[in-house]
Amino acid sequence: MNMKKISPDSTRIGWIGTGIMGKSMCGHIQKAGYKIFVFNRTKEKARELIEKGSIWCDSPKDVAKNSDVIFTMIGYPKDVREVYFGRQGIFAEARKDSILIDMSTSEPSLAKEINEQAKKLGMDSLDAPVSGGDVGAREAKLSIMVGGKKEVFEMVKPLFQLMGQTIVLMGEAGSGQHAKMCNQILIAGNMIGAVESLLYAYRSGLDLDEVISVIGKGAASSWAINNIGPKIVERNFDPGFYIEHFVKDMGISLEEAKRMNLKLPGLDLVNQLYTSLVNEGKGKLGTQALVLALEKMNNLEIKKGKV
Repeated sequence: MNMKKISPDSTRIGWIGTGIMGKSMCGHIQKAGYKIFVFNRTKEKARELIEKGSIWCDSPKDVAKNSDVIFTMIGYPKDVREVYFGRQGIFAEARKDSILIDMSTSEPSLAKEINEQAKKLGMDSLDAPVSGGDVGAREAKLSIMVGGKKEVFEMVKPLFQLMGQTIVLMGEAGSGQHAKMCNQILIAGNMIGAVESLLYAYRSGLDLDEVISVIGKGAASSWAINNIGPKIVERNFDPGFYIEHFVKDMGISLEEAKRMNLKLPGLDLVNQLYTSLVNEGKGKLGTQALVLALEKMNNLEIKKGKV
């Protein structure tokens, strides 16, 4: 690894994946003055970045050959694999001494596979999934969990600091993805807790806004009740994070748990409820739409205010 210090003057950035979160994350790096080479399967989703100066590339391979540090922020492990190992993928053209950073939520085993291939080709890689959703991405307040070599982490940390506030090296390759699985398991538990709490409040005749206000400041306080709770009350199911992506994450967690001989019944239950929503065609809704599955079970619909 012979790269000079990371700086807008000398470091060219590649960015692949400009979805709900990726667009904002890339935008922060662009605002800091870095030259950006960008690719997304749907060019229109990169339009705003292109209009502000990012250079469009026709494939991940084209991004790789023009960039020193390459970020990926992609939905599914199969897509991550294709972007890295495919015929038009990063490994087809990335130069020696490139740094590859996958910020997708993906499989720990795939992160290790990418790292091994990168080493063979004289590159370095980090797995660096994030937590914080679309709001955290827009406000550059993400938590970033990183796996890989410490010296590589320290080199690119200034780039992470443009996107997030809590940035931690968790261990070797794959450790970032394992930490993200811990995050998703906790979110699953918090989400069903928030939904069941609001259902109980509604059925018992309490004002839901008042319930959120009081329990959101006590021992039951959580990001879910304070941020997702009001969306549920307003019947706002717009995605900050897609149900279908959360189902993917929970599936990875359950598979990893199975390999480690762990039983996670709470996660399994939440996964089944969310999967039922995907099967009903609701996979593009935000994760707060879990309430729809619980409402169906109870034959009721939450409405703002008291019953």
